Amino acid sequence: MTTAYVTHQGYIEHKMQNYQHPEHPGRIQAVWDVFEANNLPERMHVLTPEPVTDEQITQVHTRKHLETLTMISNQDQMMMMMYDQDTYALPETPMIARLSAGGIVTAVDAVMRGDADNALAAVRPPGHHATPSRAMGFCILSNVAIAARYAQDTYNAKRVLIVDYDVHHGNGTQDVFYADDSVLFVSTHQYPYYPGTGSMDETGKNGAEGTTLNVPLSAGHGDANYARVFDEIVIPAAKRFKPDLVIVSAGFDAHHVDPLAGMKLSHTGYRDLSRKLVTLAGDVCEGKIVFALEGGYDLPAVSHGMRNVAHVLLGEDDMIDSYGSANEREPDVGGIIEQVQAVHNL
Repeated sequence: MTTAYVTHQGYIEHKMQNYQHPEHPGRIQAVWDVFEANNLPERMHVLTPEPVTDEQITQVHTRKHLETLTMISNQDQMMMMMYDQDTYALPETPMIARLSAGGIVTAVDAVMRGDADNALAAVRPPGHHATPSRAMGFCILSNVAIAARYAQDTYNAKRVLIVDYDVHHGNGTQDVFYADDSVLFVSTHQYPYYPGTGSMDETGKNGAEGTTLNVPLSAGHGDANYARVFDEIVIPAAKRFKPDLVIVSAGFDAHHVDPLAGMKLSHTGYRDLSRKLVTLAGDVCEGKIVFALEGGYDLPAVSHGMRNVAHVLLGEDDMIDSYGSANEREPDVGGIIEQVQAVHNL
């Protein structure tokens, strides 16, 4: 089993000075450190990405959004732009964002060309909140959306499945493909919560009804309930769709120790979800699957979460559960499952 590992040392250059923003360079450094400590790069096909082009960006984003990025790049080095109270951009940020999206494009290249069986992209800043017209929620470019469109344009991937298990709804990814029936976007997320989108009745439009599938969950759901959601909703919907490629927005902020949310997944639970998706890819698209880092703001949770995904992709049983389970009773998930199944005829 050959697994591509894509990352770039430049990812640490996007940072606020004199302020500890939740999405800081220490996140990616922690992933690198854990990978090196466990000799993972030595067993993987290591790739360094190039930045995405203007053309690749405008396949997903508006020309005005691209022009704003160009304007930011041309600012004085001391200038900082705030898109909102959470999302900042420095003059170097647009290039780092291009490299972040480029990381997932490079991973798609490796898998679709057959250079690797599967791939893991350790990138930042994240991307799933960036809408076609603006940056938001720590995200500058819609990384996974750009990579999905690239797979379609370059490799004739007729159907792409995007599974987003970040704790926050991937509103930006949803917006890109909301009227596009060639992409099935599936999101499990805490609801109601930031960014306020992701209700189960958001299903697509203009002929793409049913290709947006949201599973909104109240706080407190953990390993057992997520496993049921995947077994009874995500996997059946994906098999019915029959994708040519699977891309996973892998956010580790649904872990029970994450400071920004209220879900109760453990590392074991995340590992099991990742295994289900790898098995799915093996069943429907010859194993073609790419995992791309999104959120996760506790450093051991995100770094060991990524480590466990790497082991899964490599076909290894090794894993670490650095915090153990939440040991809390989970809410009943049966009602939500039945409602989503009814909406999507599952």
